[in-house]
Amino acid sequence: MKYIQPLITKKNLLFIAIFAILGFIALQIPVAQLEGSKVKFTVYDAFAPVAGSFIGGIPSVMAVFLMQFFNFLAHGAHIEDAGTIIRFFPMLFAVLYFARKGKFNLVIPVVAIAAFITHPIGREVWYFSLFWTIPIATYFFRDRFLVARALGATFTAHAVGGALWIWTFSLPAPIWNSLIPIVVAERLLFAFGIAGSFVLVNNLLGFLAKKRVLNLGFYIDPKYLIKALRDQPGPKTFTT
Repeated sequence: MKYIQPLITKKNLLFIAIFAILGFIALQIPVAQLEGSKVKFTVYDAFAPVAGSFIGGIPSVMAVFLMQFFNFLAHGAHIEDAGTIIRFFPMLFAVLYFARKGKFNLVIPVVAIAAFITHPIGREVWYFSLFWTIPIATYFFRDRFLVARALGATFTAHAVGGALWIWTFSLPAPIWNSLIPIVVAERLLFAFGIAGSFVLVNNLLGFLAKKRVLNLGFYIDPKYLIKALRDQPGPKTFTT
């Protein structure tokens, strides 16, 4: 009988707990304000997507959801701002994009583009949705270049958020136009932040495993380890 590895294991629960705590802290460090809402981008946007690389898609989605849920409760659980609710969803799709390669990663930006341009205002600024062709393009290079994978993840989050935002707030066309240079700078910042977070966590886990402080079999990518850590046994893989 073929053994099927469970999605939720003790090591995953530990990682979920640790990641949720770190993510909650990252959520408290603002980077920029979202147009039309009280919601802010935070350091969390450059940290959360990397979870899936180490424990798989489903457990990492749980970790990211818990980060946001605890943050929601900590700030009084007010739901009068629709932007607060919308913010629950984009990062979950970014996590899945970064976690593994699958056709799902191509479907989400396509659906987001379609949703955006079917809105009356979206039709006026249809070119704004061209940003969301980026995760489609990077899909074919995500396994070769970490930055491509990070770009795909952050623009997937942007695609989901943008499609929901236009239908919720109906921001006028001039605002969407004014956001174009901001999106370029913001998403490049997040992409390099995601790539940097991945390298940092990857090396931290590699160091802990090598020193036998923590060796729970998390996936460690040897390609992104510093030279001093590359002589440890090969990484263990998992399926999701």
